[in-house]
Amino acid sequence: MIKLIALDTDGTLLNYKNKILPSTKAAIKKALDQGIKVVLCSGRPIAGLAHFMKELGIEGSDQYAVTLNGAITRTADGKIMTQDLVSNKLYRELTKFAKEQKIPFNIVDPDSRIITADHDVDYFELLQAWENTAPLFIRTPDEMPNDFQISKGCFVGDKAPLDQFEPILRTKFDQDLYIVRADDHFLECLHPNVNKGNGLKELGEKIGISTNEMIAFGDERNDISMFDIVGTAVAMGNGSQEAKDHADFITASNDDDGIAKALDKFVF
Repeated sequence: MIKLIALDTDGTLLNYKNKILPSTKAAIKKALDQGIKVVLCSGRPIAGLAHFMKELGIEGSDQYAVTLNGAITRTADGKIMTQDLVSNKLYRELTKFAKEQKIPFNIVDPDSRIITADHDVDYFELLQAWENTAPLFIRTPDEMPNDFQISKGCFVGDKAPLDQFEPILRTKFDQDLYIVRADDHFLECLHPNVNKGNGLKELGEKIGISTNEMIAFGDERNDISMFDIVGTAVAMGNGSQEAKDHADFITASNDDDGIAKALDKFVF
């Protein structure tokens, strides 16, 4: 029996216009009315999820969100339940490495602020701030407190330079960080304990729901950790081949009622 529905946001919950389909809203309302938990599991900070949660009726102290790829899990009313942050030392090292490699880099802090040391702010950093309704600050690590820790670091840019840069980054930091490609334009660095799967598992332990009682929906590589632990893993038809390879079922796309169709099949 499914007791929890985990939903990635971009490319999954949202269609290509960044809107929630009416069929998805109706299916999620039906699940909530039946007492099933609906948890947004996203690379976004809470500021980038709050308006979607409100739109869906995911509210209160007994509903939840796994944010920043699992770095911070919160109740829908904002209380932090779990968090795993990246140290100030690694924040400084990542910022320095980004400058050396000439790759745009920003961090997200626990308060959803996006902070970059790049005075020439990259388009994808602006897009990141806009999509998440998050403030964007230009600050160097020296301008932040010495004990300042980050939720995640994010290298951004066009696909080709990030493709070339990714193995270089992994060679230097794979021992210290969880590194994941969120999509073609975002390469993210998090605490080594962090991924969406671990975030879901920790949440389940706190609220008494086993991973076998969960169904997860996603479309990208950062969703694979969810797929690998839940009872039912559903990849969107528009998803990457890597995500589809780890799924139990491939549903229709995020523009073609994919979530509602799979919930009808597996939950209702």
